Amino acid sequence: MPMPTVDKHAPGSFCWIELGTSDQNAAKNFYGSLFGWKAMDVPMGPGGVYTLFQLEGRDAAAGYTLRPDQRSHGVPPHWMIYIAVKSADEAAQRASELGGKVMMPPFDVADFGRMAVMQDPTGAHFCVWQPKSNQGIGISGSEGTLCWADLNTSDPKRAGEFYTKLFGWKLTLGEKDTSGYLHIQNGEEFIGGVPPTTHRNPGIPSHWLPYFLVSNCDASAAKAKAMGAQFHLEPMSMENVGRFAVLADPQGAVFAIFQTPPGR
Repeated sequence: MPMPTVDKHAPGSFCWIELGTSDQNAAKNFYGSLFGWKAMDVPMGPGGVYTLFQLEGRDAAAGYTLRPDQRSHGVPPHWMIYIAVKSADEAAQRASELGGKVMMPPFDVADFGRMAVMQDPTGAHFCVWQPKSNQGIGISGSEGTLCWADLNTSDPKRAGEFYTKLFGWKLTLGEKDTSGYLHIQNGEEFIGGVPPTTHRNPGIPSHWLPYFLVSNCDASAAKAKAMGAQFHLEPMSMENVGRFAVLADPQGAVFAIFQTPPGR
């Protein structure tokens, strides 16, 4: 059965997901085995390669080896979320006005698009992507595709103000939800959430956590563990939501896996 394809991302939606790692070949093996991703390497700068992770010949994610300057600044292996915008330059300027930091000013990525790296006022990093020839993720809705992202932040109110003004998102509590979890809505689509700070570890910096869809959370978790993954949250279920787990790959990049409830 063919997976749903994506040809365009609405502004404000998550359009790309990128792994910065300390061992690119190990990451290709780990995620290839876990999600069925096929790795396609393309040249990137002097001696470097950029790995496109594909499903059915369409881009699902990407990865690269952390640069020496990133490592010297203590940047750990991580997943970086990209958010689609009409103009990277306007988004960068607006982010600065709203109290965010522009870590890398807007620049062109060949003829694929224009991007900038930013940090929200609570410390979480993200990128904006203004597409040209490359729209971003080209497949969704099946095993190994990005399906959600949580903003784990020390200050949900401050972060919420920043993102709603920058991207036009709405942040709302779910019906009958007493947890305080905020749902992120971009246009008509729910794309992610902001967990309450109640159970948050104050020692962990604010960050975005991507969720990848799996058909069987427990089986995927067991497979990941056998390949050296460490778990921050063992598989658990939330009624009417699904089953999920939070883990770090063998190099330390943290992500979540998610299984929809039966019948969804």
